[in-house]
Amino acid sequence: MQDLHTLLNSIPTPDHDAMARAQQHIDGLLKPPGSLGRLESLAVQLAGMPGLGGKPQVDNKAILVMCADHGVWDEGVAISPQVVTAIQTANMLRHSTGVCVLAAQAGAKVHVIDVGINADPIPGVIDMKMARGCGNIAREPAMTCEQAESLLRSTINYTRDLAASGVTLFGVGELGMANTTPAAAVVSVLTDHDPQEVVGIGANLPQSQISNKVAVVRRAIAHNQPNAADGLDVLAKVGGFDLLGMTGVMLGAASCGLPVVLDGFLSYASALAACRIAPAVKPYLIPSHFSAEKGARIALNALQLEPYLNMEMRLGEGSGAALAMHIVEAACNMHNNMGTLAGSNIVLPTA
Repeated sequence: MQDLHTLLNSIPTPDHDAMARAQQHIDGLLKPPGSLGRLESLAVQLAGMPGLGGKPQVDNKAILVMCADHGVWDEGVAISPQVVTAIQTANMLRHSTGVCVLAAQAGAKVHVIDVGINADPIPGVIDMKMARGCGNIAREPAMTCEQAESLLRSTINYTRDLAASGVTLFGVGELGMANTTPAAAVVSVLTDHDPQEVVGIGANLPQSQISNKVAVVRRAIAHNQPNAADGLDVLAKVGGFDLLGMTGVMLGAASCGLPVVLDGFLSYASALAACRIAPAVKPYLIPSHFSAEKGARIALNALQLEPYLNMEMRLGEGSGAALAMHIVEAACNMHNNMGTLAGSNIVLPTA
């Protein structure tokens, strides 16, 4: 793999000529111009991605689910036992979880990756384990700088390998008990918002325990002093292996000029870090759904992204990314398969 700095600085810029051609083509399709709304702008965005060859086409889809445990679970910020991370990871191999069912419908392959589960390696799961859970961010950094850079390299490299094998559309997902706490910390730091504005209930945390979760996030930020100008430093200090893994997928896909569909709140945190690490990643991000987690709007406003779906979802796992892949395919089919006004002898009046 080439030098990380070189790779991140070689993310291609969108092909604006291809985007202009796509817009002109879409304006001539068998419909009033602009009548398919954001589906049209999505097709134009896809056309500008060099990895797709100047045409919206996403035949081979993959969702990469990063699984990890978090030391901050010890602070009482989640109601689910930590062992659920390992149990649910194994369930993904049985194709019985939410993301697996939705990904199968979308024709996407789910890649289940252990980047830090607090358990022995699970047969059948892709092993990129950095440790058995990351550090308790309320008391120490989530990981060392060396671990952070190593995992970023590994996940970028894995994503690039999938692109080389023919994957043209990526989605991200995560799995880890208590992981909305580090996600809230990352969003709080990178958007300069108080934790009170960002911290939500995660996986059904009782409202009576929210104040403790807010206090834990405040303590994590105060103790670790992450540098908001450095996305990798923020992930290493108050993030987690799963968040960093998703960031790697985003950067890896962008380095190949390919789109990556975000999931919910956790992926927003990773996207904020990815954009801080390499701003050129932004045009390759496709927002899926508006997460029901409290800090979702703050994160999305900072990213300047507006999701395509609002389903009141907060499952995670990549479930929203799987749903939105149907919309991405619809944009491609509109561009590639609709008839044209000229071919139907229809002439629209000009203003």
